[in-house]
This record gives sequence, C-alpha cells and structure tokens, in this order.
Amino acid sequence: MAKKKNSSANDIISMYMDFVLEHNKQPSTVYAFAKANNFEESKFYEFFGSFEAVEEHVFKAFFDNSLVVLEKSPEYQNFDPRNKLLSFYFTFFENLTANRSYVIYALKEQKNDMKRLKVLTKLKGAFTHYIANLGIDLIDIKQAQLDKIQTRGLKETAWLQLLLTMKFWMDDTSASFEKTDIFIEKSVNTSFDVLDVAPVRSLIDFGKFIFKERVKMK
Repeated sequence: MAKKKNSSANDIISMYMDFVLEHNKQPSTVYAFAKANNFEESKFYEFFGSFEAVEEHVFKAFFDNSLVVLEKSPEYQNFDPRNKLLSFYFTFFENLTANRSYVIYALKEQKNDMKRLKVLTKLKGAFTHYIANLGIDLIDIKQAQLDKIQTRGLKETAWLQLLLTMKFWMDDTSASFEKTDIFIEKSVNTSFDVLDVAPVRSLIDFGKFIFKERVKMK
C-alpha cells in the first residue's frame, strides 16, 4: 500500500483546482477527494472545513503569492503608494492569468454581481487590509469617527475597483490581455488623481487663513 502524502494547505488547494477543472464540479465527498489524491482525510480538515472554504482560500492564495513576490523586490519597498498599488495589480493579474481557467470556472456564473460572491470573502479581507496600510494620503480630519468613515470609504472604493478590473479581465479577449494592462494603469492613476488631497488641503488652509483674518479685523 502506497504511503499517504503529507499534503500542505497549498497542495490541497492545487489538487482541488485540478479536480474541478477536470470534472467541472466539486468532488462528491472529502473522503473520495482525499483517497483519489492519496492523503488522509483528516489532513484536509486540518486546514479546511469544507470545499467552500478551499474555494475562498484559492483567491486569498493568489493575493498572498502576489505579495510574496512584491516584498522580495527592493524597488517595490521604495515605491510610493500609487506605484505600489500598480505593482500589486500587475502582479495579482499575472497570478490570475496563470490560473485563468479556474478563475473563470469559479466566477463566471456571477461575474456581474461579484460583490456577493462568498469565494471572494478572504480576498476582500486581505486586500482591504493591504489598502488601509498602504500609506495612501487622506485628509487629516482630526475626528476619530470621520477618520474611520473616510478609511472605510477608501477600502470599499478600492475593493469595488478591484472587482471591476477582474470583470474587465474576464471579458478581455486582447492578446496577452493588453487591454487589461491599460485599464489597470488608467483606473489606478485616475483613482489616485481623485484622491489627491493637496488641493483640498490648500483650500482648507486658505479657508482657515480667511477665517482668522476676518476674526482679527472685527
């Protein structure tokens, strides 16, 4: 009898992706899936509670793998938030492209309403945490509740932008997904241009100056 494999979480994810692409459906049971891939059923439950949990971890793995690549780059560490996010997008979509068949399988039925997709839950958590810690310059309101609202709005807007880009990529039929690359560059740059707080800060400073001068003149 062949010795059972000591499979890791990433091994199980890879085996699951292979299975659904070959059979166009989930395995019938965890037992059958483990037996077909020569590992103990209990090993599956060390990492995942169900096949649905595996599906959520697939997209989180794409995110994690992208960050691992980026964080090995000295150039990335010195980038400003705009260029860090651009680098993330290009690396993340390289990962999606390398696994395009699986991504299409997982998302195709609800690609027009991806906000509701449970398989993207862990990706959303990881991505919005990344956005919140990217150092994007926001207006310093000095009011805790408003700062929280501003940060939450930034994270939700960035998440919707990522979903929109994923949908564009799924529909993209251009060679090497050139149109998606253009879409990424234009959308990320546009979002940062909209977020540019320097003019707003200048306006606020000017308003404060006018207010102070009017008080002095009274």
